[in-house]
Amino acid sequence: MQVFEVPSMVNSPDHYNITDLLINRVAVNPQLPLMSKQTSPGVWEDVLAGDYLAEVKALAKGFIASGIEPGQRVGIMSHTRYEWALCDFALWFAGACSVPIYESSAPSQMEWNLSDSGSIAVILENKAMAESFKFIEGSLPAVKNVWIIEGSDLSDLVDRGTSISDEILEARRKSAGLDSLATIIYTSGTTGRPKGCELLHRGFVDLCENAQAVLPEVVCPGGSTVLFLPMAHVFARFVSVLCAAAGVQVGHQPDAKNVAPAMQSFHPTFLLAVPRVFEKVYNSAEQRAESGGKGNIFRKAAETAIAWSEALDTPKGPSLILNIKHKLFDVLVYKKLRAAMGGRVKYAISGGGPLGTRLGHFYRAIGLIVLEGYGLTESTAPVTIGRPGNLKIGKVGFPLPGCAVRIAEDGEILLKGSNILKSYWQNADATKSTFDGEWFKTGDIGVLDEDGFLAITGRKKELIITAGGKNVAPALLEDPLRANPLISQAVVIGDAKPFVSVLLSLDEEMLPMWLENNGIKEKLSLDQARTNTAVLTEVSRAIEEVNKHFSQAESIRKFAILPEDLTEKSGHLTPSLKIKRGAVNDDYAHLVEDIYADSAKSTCHNIGDYKI
Repeated sequence: MQVFEVPSMVNSPDHYNITDLLINRVAVNPQLPLMSKQTSPGVWEDVLAGDYLAEVKALAKGFIASGIEPGQRVGIMSHTRYEWALCDFALWFAGACSVPIYESSAPSQMEWNLSDSGSIAVILENKAMAESFKFIEGSLPAVKNVWIIEGSDLSDLVDRGTSISDEILEARRKSAGLDSLATIIYTSGTTGRPKGCELLHRGFVDLCENAQAVLPEVVCPGGSTVLFLPMAHVFARFVSVLCAAAGVQVGHQPDAKNVAPAMQSFHPTFLLAVPRVFEKVYNSAEQRAESGGKGNIFRKAAETAIAWSEALDTPKGPSLILNIKHKLFDVLVYKKLRAAMGGRVKYAISGGGPLGTRLGHFYRAIGLIVLEGYGLTESTAPVTIGRPGNLKIGKVGFPLPGCAVRIAEDGEILLKGSNILKSYWQNADATKSTFDGEWFKTGDIGVLDEDGFLAITGRKKELIITAGGKNVAPALLEDPLRANPLISQAVVIGDAKPFVSVLLSLDEEMLPMWLENNGIKEKLSLDQARTNTAVLTEVSRAIEEVNKHFSQAESIRKFAILPEDLTEKSGHLTPSLKIKRGAVNDDYAHLVEDIYADSAKSTCHNIGDYKI
């Protein structure tokens, strides 16, 4: 049994809570730009730390004047934006507990989060969300107030709060300690009803204080980031609090499709993203180079980047020739990629799944060090992360101070630390089944090396056991497939079947560019493209490349391309972009049946049928 634990470097007093992180930051320098509002495309307006704190306090008084009591729950449903963070901190100053809801949630999902948590109010982004709320309003008698961000509701709350004294506000702020409930975040729900994770102030405070201690180059005053991941997700939520504590300026971008221009105007020093974003950036750059007649240059630059970065991890380091090639491609390619990300980005934090060694080496070589991390909603986000001066590409770092990782006999990753959830809200059975004493059972499979670095190898419940008895971790096959510009999602199947297969969806954004770059002038829909010979050949080639790294029993033998993409809207992905395997298997059961049928089906393809 493997165990690796890092002692806490910073311990806060028990009377502290998340609000103290902001107050302490403002006390250091109230003139520090802490937030930034995008007033129009490409135009940002700084919000100083002292002014931000004043806004938070004014809104908190409004919540108190409206009847919000200590410990009561208030829902927040909105795209990532300045007001999300403002309301979050204001609720904490009022002594309340926030309940985030994904902006893409259906009314039934909204209803579950609000009813199960016992929320007494909800903050919605716009009138469209308010209209959706009307469908469920009758089943939520506990919700007494509905406030809309886009309108006058927040300013009306501020006006109402002028009757609340500073002394009352301070008493409310201090009503919560480290062991008080800070938020209930509902799991994304790949199976069954989402469970409410009770996260304490202690988890946020301890992680923020210790993360600053070990990542001073990344999260520090003067740093900046564009936050575009959903703040309803624990990853972005934690980083939002961390930035306020560390003095990192945050600009919010509600639409992920506009991240590129936002980076170019805001010039962040570090990024926060999931692996799929890094894959998209790489694939888009490659396809743009191809369409501009510079595909060969980009590919050679990428090959050089990966080789140069790999050589950094060897005793001798890069050779003279490799260094010269790297400098040449820095002028021709790498600096343009850095400029596209704003020109100042040095670090990125990646979570939500493994990035893969290829992209890790590529980004390090172009001047962007990707620090991979691992965590869950239940762990208040990060438990492990690589350090700028100590990382192993392909692994998700080692524990943050105050955190511990244990690998059980069956390979399951167990976690311990003050950041682990108190329990699942009103779900004692789920809580009991998920803990082994003081250790939280993640359901993920992984290994620790001698230095405490963690590698994720799969998901316990997702392991496939073929009819021949071979154990296959789907993620190890799926992740490299998604790196192909044509492939959006991959779902490996084969449990109790004679061989492993995969269901694939094509990337709707990349498809037109790929078709044009490959001499196909006609516009094809996803359904039309899945029968195109060139597309089938490319997909088959991509699978064969992945198969080279696996035994014959683990390799993919057949594939089928779906007529549409797998998305959150289609019901096949969670808001955090995890695959709902049950939904995919149910909706495409006919394709799975065709794959394993004795007779050949036109919708299913053998690997190797298509050769260039």
